[in-house]
This record gives sequence, structure tokens and C-alpha cells, in this order.
Amino acid sequence: MILIKNAYLLSMKDINYETKDILLENKTIIKIGNLETKDYPEAMLIDANNRFVTPGIVDPHCHIGIFEEAIGFEGADGNEMTNPVYPELRAIDAIKPQDVAFQEALEAGVTTVATGPGSGNVIGGTFCVMKTVGKTIDDMIIKEESSIKMALGENPKRVYSGKSQAPSTRMASAALIRDALIKAREYKTKLEKYESDQAAGKDVTKPEFNLKWNSLARVFDGFPVKIHAHQQDDIVTAIRIIEEFGLNATIEHATEGHLIADYLKKHHQRVIIGPTLGSKSKYELRNKTFKSAKILFDNEIEFAIMTDHPVILLANALTQVGIFVREGLPELEAFRAVTINAAKINGVDNRVGSIEIGKDADIVIWNNHPLHYLSKPDFVIVNGEIVHQA
Repeated sequence: MILIKNAYLLSMKDINYETKDILLENKTIIKIGNLETKDYPEAMLIDANNRFVTPGIVDPHCHIGIFEEAIGFEGADGNEMTNPVYPELRAIDAIKPQDVAFQEALEAGVTTVATGPGSGNVIGGTFCVMKTVGKTIDDMIIKEESSIKMALGENPKRVYSGKSQAPSTRMASAALIRDALIKAREYKTKLEKYESDQAAGKDVTKPEFNLKWNSLARVFDGFPVKIHAHQQDDIVTAIRIIEEFGLNATIEHATEGHLIADYLKKHHQRVIIGPTLGSKSKYELRNKTFKSAKILFDNEIEFAIMTDHPVILLANALTQVGIFVREGLPELEAFRAVTINAAKINGVDNRVGSIEIGKDADIVIWNNHPLHYLSKPDFVIVNGEIVHQA
């Protein structure tokens, strides 16, 4: 049991910029309020002394563990670039918990990440959601499979034009995604008919199992999709496919989304923006700007902010968040974009992303304002245990 006293709390829920006490027990937040130390004599006491206290930071899209730091080829397992359509691949089978980036992220207050395949393929496999502390993947995992990754734009086009095969154009990228979705839908229909006929007592033969279409078919039951798209045209194509097939999807990066914010709003499209810190390293990023988040917020578009680690190191996750605030995004909304919004978009907001009774006890006590470039955590608590102390 841990009792945190005098926490200047940003709960990301209903208590923000107020001083409260927090009681943790059995990996969970069990009380928030004005608590008396004498009532919990068995608790370890931490006096936050009116320092900022937030939930652990949640990164909604990165590649930690699957593009391992300091290794090179042997640690690069994010793109199986031998076929452009690979929905059956799972990040969980390639993530290396020993990646040094996990400890660096943890020490920077990042306690949960959505990590998965890159964007070399038009369909690259599934992301997972995990904590940043643990010896094995079993210790760390929250969701083994949280979404399927798809990609439009320059990346798959560049990869496969170099192999003299499709997709070498944006047309082919969209067509391959459509073709795969149609085949997966047909597979699902055949399987459902078999199950219906079998339940009715008919003598029927079960369709041959297909790992590829079995994985992808889940999207027709609402399984989330992440679609990589930077440019306006690719974003619009993504939305066209989303609506054509009724997908539960977010657009990842959406670098030019702020230029068509009215279109995103009209189509009720959620986005995960970033990485915005760093250079405009390719043509698709020419309109990258820290003003984008304020524009999306003003247009009431649901969004979260990613690092795309290792593009931006998770250890520097809040650096770019602070610049979004400098360019007009309200501070509390900026924090939400890397906590509760990030958790919600990835389907884990029942456990992480805010400081609420019943949620995982993932809490960071900062030594200064979290968005100040000199700040760092004094304490990082994950699952109710102190895992880092300055």
C-alpha cells in the first residue's frame, strides 16, 4: 500500500490543478481525496509536497521493442517487406523487452505504449498495448492485439517500386487494401454460413482455414485499424476506405490533417498526430507544424499525440507536447492527448490514462512542471510499485 500526500493533481478526469491525496493498493488506485495518514499506518508514505502528479504517459503509436535501439539489423523487426499484405503478423512475436528504450521511456514517465509494425506494407500486422516495465512480454502486455496497421502514401510505394512489384503507385496501395478487405469479408461470410448451417444440423464442410483472412476479418466486427497517412490526398483516401468498409479506424500521423480540418470534422474522423519534433525529412512532411493540434482542437476533432519512437525518442515525449502548448493548444488538452485520449483511442482507457479509483496505479510525481524542458520524474509508479526513483 502506498499513500501519496499533497499531490498537485492532474487526473485527466474530474480533478485537475487541485491538491489531493491518493491511496494505492494491490496495483490499483483505491482512494482519492483528503486522506489522513493515521488512518493508513501500514502504507508507505510519499509526500508529493505540492509537486505535479499525473497518470503515466501513454504513447498511442510507436515502434519500441520492435525497432530495437542500438542494434541495427538484428533488432529491426518492424517491416516484413516480402509481401505488401500481411495482416496475420503480430508485433507481440517480435518485441524485445530488453530494448534499452523501455527503461529510458520509463524514467521519463512513459508507462504505457501502443507499439507495432512500421509502414513498409499496405497491411503490416497488428499492434499491441503494453507497459514499459517487465522482464518478459507476459509481464508487460495489456492487449496482445489492439489494432491492425495499414499504410498509404510514400512508404509502401517506395518499398515495392524498388522491387518492381505493386504497389508502385497510390492507386495500387488503395487497390491492394480493398482487395484484401473484400477477400477477408468473403472468408468471414463463408465461415459464418458454415457455423449457421452446422447449428441447423446440416451436413456441411468447414471452409479451409486461412490465417491471413482470419486475422483481417476481425475488422468487420469493429477490431480497430490504424491507417498511416501524411498528405491530404492520402488522408481522404483513407477516409474513403474507412467508410466504404465500415472500419473502426484512426488516421496515424495526419500531418496535413490541419489543412482539411473541416473535412475530418465532417467525417467524424479521429487522428493520432506526430511525430512533429524534428526535420521535414521528406516531401510528405512539408506542411508539418506545431500549430496543427490547436487547429484540430478548435474543430473539435478527437486526437492524440504520438512519438513514433524511434523517430522521436519516447524519453522526449513531453518535449514536443510542450511546443504544441506554446503554439496555442490548451495545456490540459495537451496532457490529455498523451494520457486519456491516447488510452481511449487504443481501447485501454478502462485501465490507464487517468488517475481514477479502480484504474491501474500508474502514476508519475514530477520534480517541476512536466512540460518544462528541465523537468523529470522524481517517482514513477507502475501497477502500484515504485519502478523509478530519482
